[in-house]
Amino acid sequence: MFKHILVPTDGSPASRTALLSAIALAHSCGARITALHVVPEFHVLSHDTEMLEATRATYLEESMENGKKLLDVVLRQAREAGVECTTFLTRADSPNEKILEAAQANGCDLIAMATHGKFGLKGVLLGSETHKVLVHSPVPVLVFRAA
Repeated sequence: MFKHILVPTDGSPASRTALLSAIALAHSCGARITALHVVPEFHVLSHDTEMLEATRATYLEESMENGKKLLDVVLRQAREAGVECTTFLTRADSPNEKILEAAQANGCDLIAMATHGKFGLKGVLLGSETHKVLVHSPVPVLVFRAA
């Protein structure tokens, strides 16, 4: 079965559900996981209120620190479940590309991730990172739907 699972996480409730499920799956089949968090690049024009209120340096410092904290929680949860875990923190405007790069670079044989359920016009306009990963991934992708 699967030996190395990539678990992208953005800290959302849907992502947390996917993470916990991926840890349980990894435990059941003796796999290890790599957790990935991608911090968006800073932009002057943005819908993200944190970016609008921050300077570039402040935003990058705080978002990277928050990413480290998020991945520390993931690491702790995996260890508590007896699952080997490594973490990876990076910045990019296209999380789907970083997810695919991380899967290939780490030899992952499964990507387990959440979908936030953006369908219809909103999904088309905003795009779906999960959909982009599904379309381009050379390895299987297990999608956990947001409740």
